[in-house]
Amino acid sequence: MDGLIYLDNNATTPLDAQVLEAMMPYMTSLFGNASSLTHRAGRAAAAAVDIAREQVAALIGATPKEIVFTSGATEAINMAIKGVFEHYQTKGKHFITCLTEHKAVLDTLAYLAKKGAEVTYLPVDGQGRLDLRLLEEAIRPDTVLVALMHANNETGVIHPVEAIAAIAAKHDVLFFCDATQGIGKVPLNAPAVGIDLLCVSAHKLYGPKGAGALYIRRKNKRIQTGALFHGGGQENRYRAGTLNVPGIVGLGKAAELAAHDMLATGHRLAQLRDELEAALTQLPATFINGRQAPRLPHVSNITFRHLKADQIMAGAPGIALASGSACVSGTRDPSHVLKAMGLTDADAHASLRFSLGRFNTDDDIRTCTAQISAAVERLRESSPVWQLYENGKIE
Repeated sequence: MDGLIYLDNNATTPLDAQVLEAMMPYMTSLFGNASSLTHRAGRAAAAAVDIAREQVAALIGATPKEIVFTSGATEAINMAIKGVFEHYQTKGKHFITCLTEHKAVLDTLAYLAKKGAEVTYLPVDGQGRLDLRLLEEAIRPDTVLVALMHANNETGVIHPVEAIAAIAAKHDVLFFCDATQGIGKVPLNAPAVGIDLLCVSAHKLYGPKGAGALYIRRKNKRIQTGALFHGGGQENRYRAGTLNVPGIVGLGKAAELAAHDMLATGHRLAQLRDELEAALTQLPATFINGRQAPRLPHVSNITFRHLKADQIMAGAPGIALASGSACVSGTRDPSHVLKAMGLTDADAHASLRFSLGRFNTDDDIRTCTAQISAAVERLRESSPVWQLYENGKIE
C-alpha cells in the first residue's frame, strides 16, 4: 500500500511475488481437481499438490506422508486437538496448555471442556516463560495431550519445545505444537525435536490466505480421522473436501523460499528489531515485554506507560501496527497474553506489537521510530496522567 509502512507481519504477511507466480497457472489454465486422476487436468493438479507436500515437509524436516493440507492453522489446531479427544477417550480426557496460547487453542479446549475434557492451564512468568517443573507435575495418568506453542504471536517469546517434547515422551503423552508464528522464521525440525502434531499457516510466511497444513508424526499413535469434516475421504481421510490447489501450491512455494532465506532474513530483521527497540526505549516509562526470554528475531512488544495503544496508532497513521493478536483485535479486553505475564490492564492497553517482515527496510524502521516517538511525546505532553507521573504522584 502506497505510503504505509507495514509492521504487522504476525497478523499476515504480503504475498511474495514468486509465490503468486507459482500459483497463477492453477487459478487459470491448470484448473483440474486433484482427485480427478482419470484425465490430464486432474493429474497435473495432483502432481502440483505432491510437490507442495514435499516442500512443506522439507521445511520442518518431515516426510510428505506426514503432511495434511488444511484451510489454515485454525483448522489444523481444531483437527489435531479434537482428533486426539475423539481417539483417546479410553485413555483419558486430560489436556495441558498454557495461559498465553493462541485463542484458537484456548477456545477449542474450552469447547472440549463442555464435552467432558479436563484442561490444566499452566502460568508463565513476567517474561512469558514456562516453568517446565510445573508442566511435568501437571501430567496425570489420564493426560492425553500437551498443547504448547512454539513462539507467542504477541510477544515472540519462544518456548523450549525440545524440553517440552522430552517431558511429554517420558510420560507417553502426545505433544501438539502451534508453530504458526515460528515456522519459516527460525529453524524447527519437528521429528528431531519429538513433536507429534504441528500446524502451519501459509499467510504467516508470505503465502496465500486459506491454506495451511497439519503435521502428523507417522510413528505416532493416530488421531481420529474425519474429526471435523466428512465426505470424499481426501487427505488420507483426515480432511474431506476438494483440495485448494492454488493455495496449496502457494504454501509449498512459500515454504521453499523460507527454507532458503530463513537464516539470512532472520539475522537482518533481528538487527532492525534491535534498532527499533533501542530507539523507542529511550522514551521514559517504556519497556519491552519478554525482553529477557528467547524471542523470534522480528517481533517486539513494547509498553508505553500511561497512554493507550490506539491513541499512539492514531497519532502515527502511516505505520501499520497491532495492539494484540489479530484474532481478538476487535475486542476492548486487555491482551490475555500480557495479563498472564503480570501486566496491569492499563499497561496491557498501552502496549504495541511491532512485527517486522521480509520486505521491511532500514528506512522503514527509522521512519517508524521517529513517528512513534513523536506521537508518544505529543500525547504525553497533553496528558494529565503523564503530568502526575512526572511529578512523582503515580508510578
